[in-house]
Amino acid sequence: MHCQNSEDIIMDGYVVPQYGTVNFIVGDMGLDPKVWEDPMSFKLERFLSDENDGKTFDITRSKEIKMIPFGAGRRICPGHALAMLHLEYFVANPVWSFEWKAVDGDDFNMEAKQGFVVTIKKALQANLLPRFWRKLLLYILIFSTF
Repeated sequence: MHCQNSEDIIMDGYVVPQYGTVNFIVGDMGLDPKVWEDPMSFKLERFLSDENDGKTFDITRSKEIKMIPFGAGRRICPGHALAMLHLEYFVANPVWSFEWKAVDGDDFNMEAKQGFVVTIKKALQANLLPRFWRKLLLYILIFSTF
């Protein structure tokens, strides 16, 4: 995030000089233990909305900002609406259609590996068990035509 201040300011005990730049890592907002209970655990229920009996989700948390996956303001990702439409199809459907089990009973480890981009240190190894055979057959029929 970039902002110019016209005078020296004190922010959280730190002096930010006039026209100084403050940089922060947006991804770290999603790992703040002051905001998230047990931030390194994979808990999808965090994103369930209080509205509609908890049946809707709000990944961008537009009512209370806890993380900013698509940026904000003038520099927000121009494709964020399209990405949200495709998230349901490409992410939610496989999660819904299959039961995911860790290989050999390993726990899913969210520990990060720092590099040019941040990745998961240990890649996810999973056994997928179809929840509904008809749905699986339908997926096979649809995708085998491409």
